[in-house]
Amino acid sequence: MADGRRRWKWAPALLGFVALSGVAGLLAAAAVTPAVALTGSAADSTISVFDGLPEYMKVEPLAQASTMYATSAGKPVPIATFYSQNRVEVGWDAISQNLKDAAIATEDPRFYEHGGVDVTGTIRGAVLTALHKSVQGGSSITQQYVKNILVQRCENKQPDPTAADAVQKKQYKAYQACYNDATAVDPVRKLKEMRYAIGLEKEYSKNDILQSYLNIALFGGRVYGVQSAAEYYFGVSAADISLPQAATLIAILNNPDNLRIDRPANKDNGAANGYAQTLARRNYVIDRMLVNGKITKEEHDAAKATKVVPKISQMSNGCMTAQQFNAAFFCDYVERTIEQNPIFGKTADERSSYLTRGGLKIYTTLNLDLQSQAQQAVSAYIPPSSPNLDLGSSNVSVEVGTGRIVTMVQNRPYDNTAAPAAGTTAVNYNTDYDYGGSEGFQTGSSYKAFDLLEWLKEGHTLNEVVNGTQHTFPQTAFHESDPCNDIGGAPWNVANDEGESVTSTSVMQATAASINSIFAMMATKLDLCGIKEGAQDLLVHGADEATNPYMANPSSVLGTNYIAPITMATAYAGIANNGKACSPVAIDKIITTDGVAHAVPKTQCSTTPIDPGVAAAAIYALQGVLRGGGTASSANPNDGVPLFGKTGTTDNSVENWLVTSTTKIAQATWVGNISGGVALRSQNFQGVGGGDVKFAIVKRIQTALDAAYGGSAFPAPLPKFLGVSAPPKAAAPAPSAPGAGQTNPAPAPVTPLARGRRSPDAATHAGGQFAAERSATVLTPCSMATQLSRECWAASTVGLLS
Repeated sequence: MADGRRRWKWAPALLGFVALSGVAGLLAAAAVTPAVALTGSAADSTISVFDGLPEYMKVEPLAQASTMYATSAGKPVPIATFYSQNRVEVGWDAISQNLKDAAIATEDPRFYEHGGVDVTGTIRGAVLTALHKSVQGGSSITQQYVKNILVQRCENKQPDPTAADAVQKKQYKAYQACYNDATAVDPVRKLKEMRYAIGLEKEYSKNDILQSYLNIALFGGRVYGVQSAAEYYFGVSAADISLPQAATLIAILNNPDNLRIDRPANKDNGAANGYAQTLARRNYVIDRMLVNGKITKEEHDAAKATKVVPKISQMSNGCMTAQQFNAAFFCDYVERTIEQNPIFGKTADERSSYLTRGGLKIYTTLNLDLQSQAQQAVSAYIPPSSPNLDLGSSNVSVEVGTGRIVTMVQNRPYDNTAAPAAGTTAVNYNTDYDYGGSEGFQTGSSYKAFDLLEWLKEGHTLNEVVNGTQHTFPQTAFHESDPCNDIGGAPWNVANDEGESVTSTSVMQATAASINSIFAMMATKLDLCGIKEGAQDLLVHGADEATNPYMANPSSVLGTNYIAPITMATAYAGIANNGKACSPVAIDKIITTDGVAHAVPKTQCSTTPIDPGVAAAAIYALQGVLRGGGTASSANPNDGVPLFGKTGTTDNSVENWLVTSTTKIAQATWVGNISGGVALRSQNFQGVGGGDVKFAIVKRIQTALDAAYGGSAFPAPLPKFLGVSAPPKAAAPAPSAPGAGQTNPAPAPVTPLARGRRSPDAATHAGGQFAAERSATVLTPCSMATQLSRECWAASTVGLLS
């Protein structure tokens, strides 16, 4: 008796599917809700479910890969792709007839004859499914398309790997329930599928449905749609695929996970046995094409004689691909911008999904030609690793007035994998922590530009003489207004570079020579909070203020705050822009799959800019830094483009900076310790001393930027800021003496090192000794007369002699 019961155990299922097939016949014939099709409670239940379903299902946009572009020679160049599903949707004419014929002949020979449900196939499939307890063929192409749509909806419910364990479990449960509902071997689910299929056939043409089916289908792994499948497996487009290749792709559809041909080492279906399982299914597809009159006998025989030979064309996902353009860190910055800006979605999940599923064309601000030259300049001197220190270097440039980021490079290659290669990193040295993982670096004397602005704002002049003999300052010597409250602690000891002593000199010359004791004395006459707020008016902020708060203590005037290079470049561009800074932007435009432009983040210019007259006077003084006798004169290309800037070197030459700007573009270059405190001046890079290597790097970058952008004269300073009766005329920098510039050695070989980021220096925040650029032992007003003749004249008119 037991054997008899087991023998007939399949009978109820068979009867259910046979009944379902009867319903299918009525649906296909009438394409309306059946009044009667089955008898009994089971039939009533099934009809009730059917009547409760909408006939029309919404076809949502497919997940498509997004592509990021940069510019080279004025033309867009794809640098990276992002996808949750590797899919590129294509139109009818972009799909080979071989693919269309193979799909119809194998999956649904009566596709152009039925109304969405193939009765013959459904009955056959129902019987076989009931008998063998497994899913068998029988669904029409339209039904398969419906099933794929439902499965795609479930993909949006995939668990977030960054969520808490409890949240992930809940998300996975919802995903699994959705997937089971879309794929279950169940008469009710099948009936829903039929209802939707009939509804789709009323809304769309046969060709539209076939095209959509071939675009939505999974071809193994994360490869979706015939275009991506053709490119991935055979390196050709869907339009150019051959008959055997087309048959192979349609064969993979039968069981994408087992029949994919990108696992050559697979024992059951790999290169060793000629991908035997896929080959067998492919030959079946070719046979069906012959039976259904899609190909001739000769084509059939030739196609079956062809071996399965994949030509895998890997499509990288994410910013690793951009490394070949030296643009991976910039790519990462753009990706983080999209993921964090609410203009791309209300939640982080929505924004991430929009990037990886939206099929966007993202056109960025990056200039690959200038990017290449900037990378070459950095790599020529600074290798990815050093046996002596945790070495880092970076460069970033932004346009004046627009904030467009033009270059963003660093010495180490990008690697965001779980096990990064030695000498690589995923930390972007140019950006804030939220946009690249860096805590920033102490800026040294490059911060003096903001001291100078406050000096002028508070009514002081460039030719005012300041005493530089004092080197110990009690905290009570300084003052600051609300809301700052950072003054306090031990006396502040200040040293000039290598311990030189300086008597008195003008602020003009102290700026060019970067004299610390002069700027410390200037700070005693200024509101320290005013210096900080003036810098903030130029959009300056800490790179990671949770770790290193942005301070207005006495030592901050010499650059103890941790700031990102992109922030310094933005601020200097703001000074050049008549005192108005504009936030950096990396995206010019985004085009969606329907050809419509999506909103992108726009630059936000300061609402409290620096007074243009103050900015012009500061620029006038900062031009002296790059003229003869200035600390950065050797970095000046002397190409006729007016240029201002400021060097920066921290205690023990741990960090080195040079920030410059023309009227068109600003750049910030940093070289230093990612962690640790090795003196750069104790190092040598391709024959250039560690303290001077920034000049060699910047000279090459500045030359390229000037050639691309040019620049005009800066506004002349007003007499009240000079401290003289009449201002000198604005002029471009005079040429340096022959041989004054650095030579450019051949690029250094690339060697690897581990990743890291700069740690905060609590001692320096407390106000420790702070070294800076090289300066003369005693400066007189005319000690730089060769190229600062106007400054010498301005000083001498007020009797500044020492």
